[in-house]
Amino acid sequence: HVQLVESGGGSVQTGGSLRLSCTASGGRIKPYFMGWFRQAPGKEREGVARIHSAGSTRYADPVTGRFTISQDSDKSATYLEMTTLKPDDVGIYYCAYMPAPTPTSCTDMLNAACYNTWGQGTQVTVS
Repeated sequence: HVQLVESGGGSVQTGGSLRLSCTASGGRIKPYFMGWFRQAPGKEREGVARIHSAGSTRYADPVTGRFTISQDSDKSATYLEMTTLKPDDVGIYYCAYMPAPTPTSCTDMLNAACYNTWGQGTQVTVS
């Protein structure tokens, strides 16, 4: 089965940048979606960005223009480049995997309920 490991979190000042990585093992089955989610203390997990194995991407409004999701299939890696970080970006960042077919209710794949495999998360702090 697929396992995901995130890395790259840390503490930065407002306006700084971080690059998160998610490495998959266990053999993902194409086509699939990879998503990045975050969860701040006391809040629900929210979608940040997602990428399809064929390359299409989608972003949540709060991060559009600041975050970039990408992938390197040879390395089984998915990345989240985060720039112009704000205190509102604080949280634990998780990557997630979901092979097709996805539930018909999952129209943009930025809903945590649409994914069935999760990493352990990496902490991002902005001060």
